[in-house]
Amino acid sequence: MMLLTVVILFFIAALLVLITIYLSYAAVKTSPAYELRKRLRTLAMDAAGRLPEDLRVEILQDMTPVDKFLYRFKIIQNLHAWLDKAGLKVDVKVFILGVLAVAAIGLLLGTVLRRGIIPPIILTIIFTAIPFIYLKLQITKRVFLFTEQLTTALDMMSRSLKAGHSLAMAIQVVGNEMANPISGLFKSVYEEQAYGLSVREALSNMIRRMDTPDLRFFVTAVNIYREMGGNLSEILENLARTIRERLKIKRQVKVYTAQARLSGYILIVLPIAAAILLYFISPDYLQELTGDKLGRTLIALAVVLQIVGAIVIRRIIDIKI
Repeated sequence: MMLLTVVILFFIAALLVLITIYLSYAAVKTSPAYELRKRLRTLAMDAAGRLPEDLRVEILQDMTPVDKFLYRFKIIQNLHAWLDKAGLKVDVKVFILGVLAVAAIGLLLGTVLRRGIIPPIILTIIFTAIPFIYLKLQITKRVFLFTEQLTTALDMMSRSLKAGHSLAMAIQVVGNEMANPISGLFKSVYEEQAYGLSVREALSNMIRRMDTPDLRFFVTAVNIYREMGGNLSEILENLARTIRERLKIKRQVKVYTAQARLSGYILIVLPIAAAILLYFISPDYLQELTGDKLGRTLIALAVVLQIVGAIVIRRIIDIKI
């Protein structure tokens, strides 16, 4: 008992130290200078050949040895892109540290239960997945908000073009007048083309940060206009009208499929929740199933069927518009 208390106190102390380090680290990360270096580093890594080689080398040399080692791995680069898409001002190193801390909490809770090795493994996996689930939810939320703002941004650009402004000025107006996330993305486009990138390359970089079909339509329309000419103001008005109609239909479909989605969630979660509850309330009740070879085979088969059922339900209610 004394050893368990010492372990818990040590873990709490370590967690408080990590929180203190993170808060001091986050204060530096919110500075404009750091944001500029971060964007230049992302541009240098993602836009090889588009920046002058000497400038690109200079930007990459400014990275710390830890960053140089981590960014060699594709998974770290993808994680950096996901954090950027989610709009989280968190460095990859801090996010990884947070994942390890949360996983340690799950491991500790599983160990405290003293029910063998299975609860620590299950809780560690669940707690490790929590930051990534939160990241996915933030990306989905930000994409939805961006799509809602895009129609207003297109109307604003159309009016700006009718007033005689250039395309770059219309993009700047959206960046200055609207709220995040769309303002930050359009500001980046304006600043990147002001620093030497072409409008096509700046818009391509914006798609990397927010890859949605509506944004691709907008970028395609702008690129065609720059090559072939035409009335861009009218094109943007028609595109905004089309996006509004699509969002309206999408909301209606979401209402019609609400019952099917709820049924799918219940069918997926209920067996898992019941098994976990029975394991902690009456472990002997499941021993008849887990202790027999045929029972373990049936459990594996049930897991496979659960996954197949979830995929089928998702395919049924995922109506492309």
